[in-house]
Amino acid sequence: MTDHLLDHVRPHLDHSTEERIAYIQTPRWIGHQVAVQAHERLAELLSRPPSLRTLGLMLVGPYANGKTMIAERFAVGHLKTAEQQRVWVVQTREGAGLAHFYGSILQALHAPTGSSRDVGRKAEQVDHLLDRLKPRILIFDEFHNALRGRARDVEAVLAFLRRIGRRFDISPVLIGEVAIYDFVNQTAEMATRFDLHAVPRWQYGEEFLALLDSLESALPLARASDLSDEPLAQSIFQLSEGLIGEIVAIVSAAAAAAVRSREERITKPGIEALRYVPVSKRRRAPVRDDLL
Repeated sequence: MTDHLLDHVRPHLDHSTEERIAYIQTPRWIGHQVAVQAHERLAELLSRPPSLRTLGLMLVGPYANGKTMIAERFAVGHLKTAEQQRVWVVQTREGAGLAHFYGSILQALHAPTGSSRDVGRKAEQVDHLLDRLKPRILIFDEFHNALRGRARDVEAVLAFLRRIGRRFDISPVLIGEVAIYDFVNQTAEMATRFDLHAVPRWQYGEEFLALLDSLESALPLARASDLSDEPLAQSIFQLSEGLIGEIVAIVSAAAAAAVRSREERITKPGIEALRYVPVSKRRRAPVRDDLL
């Protein structure tokens, strides 16, 4: 019986092992409550009336918890329906300094960046593009990268965020770790310009169990795994440490192994056989000693 699967997933059971594993490993959107609410907040920024003092949004939470996917799915969804692109995603570059920060924006706007470190020239180029393209939302992914430089550079980045609202009517969205929240809230002036939408770790409870049920229904295994039953659910939760990226990685790896072994279901021994190391323990994992 395949009642545990979604209707559009069942046909994949007839595909080859390689095709099924490829389908299992494909990144998938999980529309949980926090993600849906984040999209609602972003949609409000997109549809707001013009303003000289725009409000921004912080999407803050731990690494591997789905923040980037939330932003990228919103941007792609907008692009599919919009006559003009008004949402742009900037991958904030590693490295301190304004040259790196402006380079990130230029790259996101598909502009030539060159090798020049002339900050003034890059700033003028960014202003010209913002004036021409007229984005409504700039999403800065991994924005904490911009906060690791000298104090004057960090202040210049924050001043840029204030200025693009006043001059170009742009709402900045900052995605990353809790350091973003700390920096923004160092001054009342910046704190009033950004709302917070937290993307916290999952807690063990009904929402987490419902997430496991939805994942099980989306993975083409011929037998039901009952992922939300104890002690399997507890094992997945402990290994994932409540991070949705890790939850999906663990379940996907176990599902792929179940296809290869023809077990056709995820089991607790199958999870244990992965020898999956939680994020917090990877620096101390036994395999690390073999690399020395």
